[in-house]
Amino acid sequence: MSNTQPVPQQAATSAACGTSRIVGCRFSLHPMTNDFVSLIKGAIEAVDTSKVWRYTDDVSTCVRGREAHVFDVVKAMVLHTSKTGAHVAFNATFSIGCPGDSEGDTYMAEDDIRLNEPGSIELRQYVSSQFALYPMGDPDYMATIMAQVGLAEEHGTLKKGVHYASGLHGDIHDVFTTLEEAFKQAQEGKSSHIVMTVNMSINSPSHQEEAH
Repeated sequence: MSNTQPVPQQAATSAACGTSRIVGCRFSLHPMTNDFVSLIKGAIEAVDTSKVWRYTDDVSTCVRGREAHVFDVVKAMVLHTSKTGAHVAFNATFSIGCPGDSEGDTYMAEDDIRLNEPGSIELRQYVSSQFALYPMGDPDYMATIMAQVGLAEEHGTLKKGVHYASGLHGDIHDVFTTLEEAFKQAQEGKSSHIVMTVNMSINSPSHQEEAH
């Protein structure tokens, strides 16, 4: 991501992780096309980020706020980047409960209305993805992880288990619903700090046959 915004004053000096339940996601989008700059800038302009704290540098974008709005913005960014048919790779790390994490807490006062969902729901996109959950400090972490793998199976999005991840395939809305619910339900376990990594491949020639 390369559309750099001025650094918010508090972000320039604070890398500290508080006690709020603010959700954060750091992600990168990589369109496999010579026109990647316009695709990324176009997606940034098309997505309403007014309910999240956002900062984009030359490597990635970070969005922070209420869980619903973080997932809403990230899904919309992926959709608007990939809707042209370009092959897009997406990498993200979601986190909640990092001790001391308070940057952008003012966005926790936003309501529940997802600003991008009305436009996103009209866009359909098959995705191949892998996700991994890390319930930090939970001695029963495998039980928490396997419960969310079971959730993906119930949703019909689970493709298969792979080393260090679980594969999710299907329509992007179904996959993101699985990811958001898994992230939310993992918080009901013994860990207050949850990290989830997600990798997606979209419009890849190698999986076009799977989409039909």
